[in-house]
Amino acid sequence: MFNTPLPTVNELPSTRKLVRSTVIALLTAVGLLVTVVMPSEYAVDPTGVGRALGLTQMGELKIILAQEAMADAAPPQPAAPAPQVAQVQPIAKPVAQPVATPAPALKTNQMTVTLKPGEGTEIKLEMLKNKTVSYEWTTAGGPVNYDTHGEPYNGEKGYFHSYNKGKQVKSDKGEFTAIFDGTHGWFWRNRSNNDVAISLKTTGDYLGVKQ
Repeated sequence: MFNTPLPTVNELPSTRKLVRSTVIALLTAVGLLVTVVMPSEYAVDPTGVGRALGLTQMGELKIILAQEAMADAAPPQPAAPAPQVAQVQPIAKPVAQPVATPAPALKTNQMTVTLKPGEGTEIKLEMLKNKTVSYEWTTAGGPVNYDTHGEPYNGEKGYFHSYNKGKQVKSDKGEFTAIFDGTHGWFWRNRSNNDVAISLKTTGDYLGVKQ
């Protein structure tokens, strides 16, 4: 085993050298701090050397990444409640109900005429096309000849439509429907030697009576 000889006093560094070395080390450390550490870690570059070396950009990137990490780690903030929008219910408009058209009131008439021997007469109803009337007539004193017929308004002279007719009849009843606008009714003639009374009753949808 070899023993290393201890240095002599003359070989040891002097206090001056130690102080100088310490100062140099401090200056070097300060220089590295200002030009390397501060720009690369904190994006602080008082000398401009860090930006020239690209260290300041590195520090700025580190700060951005750290801020993003803090934002991700922060607890989420509760979302503000959405404003309540009042629900407006549409007001249903009343549906117009169809008004029922009342059926036209049916007319009813009772009439009596007296015919002398050989005399004739007629009773007509003012009626519109497709309107219906029911009737009944009877005689007192003898039979008559009759013709139930209609004549159109403004029709040709002498034109008429016969619904039914008969000879020596004492009564008749039934109904008919007008085939055109006009006058519709009965013609009677007394062929007997006695006075004959004819009683007529009508019920239906007609405008009036002509006698």
